[in-house]
Amino acid sequence: MNSEELLAFLAAVGHAQRIRIITELAGGPLYVSELARRLGVSRPLLYMHLERLEKAGLVIGRLELSDDGKALKYFELAPFDVQLNVDTILAAARLGGADAPPDGTGEAGKHSPKGTPQ
Repeated sequence: MNSEELLAFLAAVGHAQRIRIITELAGGPLYVSELARRLGVSRPLLYMHLERLEKAGLVIGRLELSDDGKALKYFELAPFDVQLNVDTILAAARLGGADAPPDGTGEAGKHSPKGTPQ
């Protein structure tokens, strides 16, 4: 996971409504209207949150046809396992991202011999 992916993940899970979405989807895939009813939010607002979660790779959306021919957008959780610690952050910084300098070190990569940031 690079720094851009880490930031997308943290932004995605850093909102109470998106945590509620993940909680609902933990029980299995749901179509948008059902998920909106369960959460008590509008579909446009829900789509905004689902887009953020999908961009971070936490949910997957797919279209399915119902028995009566309606197109239903289903969402489900994508498998993920993220451990957040110093090593995760340092690895993400080394891999860089959109804002990282070409050498991949950035300010976070500069340390004095004793390991304290300069």
